[in-house]
Formats: sequence, C-alpha cells, structure tokens
Amino acid sequence: MADFDYLAIDKRGNETRGHIAAPDAEAARAMLDRRRLYVVKVEPGAGRAARGRPLFGLRILSARMSTKQLTLFTRQLATLNRVSPLEESLRTITRQTEQESVRAIVSQVHAGVVEGRRLADAMAREPRSFPSLYRAMVAAGESSGTLPTILDRLALLLERQAEIRGKMLTALTYPAILAVVAMGVVLALMAFVVPQVVEQFDTVGQQLPLLTRIVIGISHLLVGWWWAMLIVLAALGALAWLALRQPPIRLAFDTRLLRVPFVGRLLRDLHAARMARTLATMVASRLPLLEGLALTGGTIHNRRLKLASEEITEAIRGGGSLSGAMRRTGVFPPLLTYLAASGEAAGRLDEMLERAADYLEREFDRFTATALSLLEPAIIVIMGGVVATIVLSILLPILQLNTLAGQ
Repeated sequence: MADFDYLAIDKRGNETRGHIAAPDAEAARAMLDRRRLYVVKVEPGAGRAARGRPLFGLRILSARMSTKQLTLFTRQLATLNRVSPLEESLRTITRQTEQESVRAIVSQVHAGVVEGRRLADAMAREPRSFPSLYRAMVAAGESSGTLPTILDRLALLLERQAEIRGKMLTALTYPAILAVVAMGVVLALMAFVVPQVVEQFDTVGQQLPLLTRIVIGISHLLVGWWWAMLIVLAALGALAWLALRQPPIRLAFDTRLLRVPFVGRLLRDLHAARMARTLATMVASRLPLLEGLALTGGTIHNRRLKLASEEITEAIRGGGSLSGAMRRTGVFPPLLTYLAASGEAAGRLDEMLERAADYLEREFDRFTATALSLLEPAIIVIMGGVVATIVLSILLPILQLNTLAGQ
C-alpha cells in the first residue's frame, strides 16, 4: 500500500484535503469516488495531508489549537460520541466550528478517521494541536472501548489545568501592573522632574547635600546614558540565555529556583498537582504508569523536576514503588508521597492521586492569596520610599538655602 495526498471537492462544494492509503493512484481515485468526492488531484504523499495553496482563497498558515480550543473540542467530542458514531461526531464538530484554523485541523482528523485510521493515529497528523500525552490517553480509550469516558476525563483534566493557569495569571497580573506603573513613575521623576529642579541650584554656589548629589547623579545617568544601559541589559540577557542553554548550568539554576522562598514552593506545588492529576487520569484510564510518567516528563520545563520524573520512571522500571521513588527525589510535597503510598497499599492509586491534586490546588489558591496580600503593600511601600527619597533630595537644598538666608 502506498500513501497518497488528495485534493477534492465534496457534494456541498467544499474543498477537502486529506491522505489515503491505496495500491496505486487509480485505486485511490476509485476510493474517493465511492465517497462521493470530486477528485481534483491525487499525488504520492508521506502520510501528511497536502500543504500547498488551497484551490480557493488563501490558506491559513501552520495553525494549531489553543488550550481553550482543545478543551472545547474534547468536551464536544466526548458528548457527541456518546450518542453518535465517531466519524459523524467529528463531521458535526467540523460543521459547527466557526474558527477556520480549528475547522481545518478537525477536518484533517475527520479525514483520517474516514480513511480507516484510529482516532489517536488521525490526531498524530496534527501533533502541534494534540500532544503525545493526549493521544496516548485517546489510544488507551480506543483499545479498552471506553473512548467517551476517557474523553470526559481528558476534558475535566484540561478544564482544571486551565482553571489553575487562569488563577495564576490573575494572581500575578495586578502586582505586575502595579510594579510597572511604579517603575514608570520613578523613571519619569528622575528623567524629567529632577533635572528641572537641579537647574535652580546651579547658581547657588553652595555644596548640595549628599542625598541630592546621589539622586542628581542617577538622574544624569538615566538621561544621558539610557541607550548604553539598554545595550548592557540586552547583552546580559543574551549571555544569560546562552548560559541557560547549557544543561549543567540550567540544572543548577532550576535547582536553586526551587529553593527561592515563595517562588520555589509555588513551582513545586504546581508541578506536583499537575503530575498527580494527570497520573490519576491515566491510571483510571488503565494506561500503564510507566508510559504516563514518560509522557508527563516531556511536558516539564524545570530541569530539576524533569530529572526527578525521569528518576521516578527508572525506579519503577526497576521494580520500585511510585511513592518510594517520589520520596527519594526530595522535590515532591510529603503529602503527595504519603497519599500515593496509601493508594498503592489500598489498590486505589488513582483516587488518592486525585485527592492529592485537589489538596495541592487548594493549597496553591491559599498560598497565592496570602502572597498577593503581602506583595501588593510591599510594592506600594517600596514605591513610596523611592518617591519620598526623591522628594527629600529636592527639599534638602531648599531647606539649606532658607537656613543660609536666615543667617
């Protein structure tokens, strides 16, 4: 059997691209004719749909589903697949999807299913939209005949991850905006206000107070050498980026990052909650634990946490337990290792991992609320202190002049 990419028009007049396996080009045309497609072009392919310019209009370049779009697609497919065949469910989603890019991706998956491929294999044609972890769980659902249930669990997993991500962004947005505004105010004072005030003291003939001289020096540096400071910052950023591309340096940096107060705990608990919920979903879906760990490890960006996941995988491959391997890495919360051990002993690992994820996510909510309540006044106090210093540096010469005039 050879692989062929095709371009055709369906009975509604819509352009259809896809991939089909057939002995030769004529057989491929015959198969497409039986599907009531008007064949425009059939040519040898490599297992991917034709990526050239479409027959009508411009083509959307290299699109991918966002997390929100993938979550919606999963929820729709899980609902429709309970009452209709998979091919019909995908066709329905394709018709009702408004975004052209998403419609094209779902259409590619639908074409793969029509060709006789499994859903997971059809999704593999769009790897940017369907991660390997997602496809593995879909494959497990197809193999066990529980695809609608697996899709429901996937939708819940994606929705929960999106909720956590949204909470984190919400928690960081206000302090970030406040910090940017504070820095803007300080820079405006140093660049525009201080130089204007300094001109009034040039003809005094008296030595200015030390604080005033320091502030004036900083102001002159910002006004006269801002371009050099930008160059230095860009150079330092480039050097840091190159250094972090070296595995030993990146590992040392990520290890120290986990030890930073507040930030380290936040990263650790977020990773632990995500890993626990993902593994709980995979264990409940009867997917092998080793495969779940390997796929989960590929989504981790922190090198220390990724190394810990790899250590857990090797320990379990050698016959160890999940809880024991977690404990030996020393980077997972004690509660997670305890609940994992309880789940292994009771034969209810998925349930206990789910509870651990719920607890860690609640702790994350409380922790971010507490940190935010401390961070906001801290930024305000620091900003107030800097502004007060600038104002004091301006007032001190004025008070000095008044004292001299009184004498």
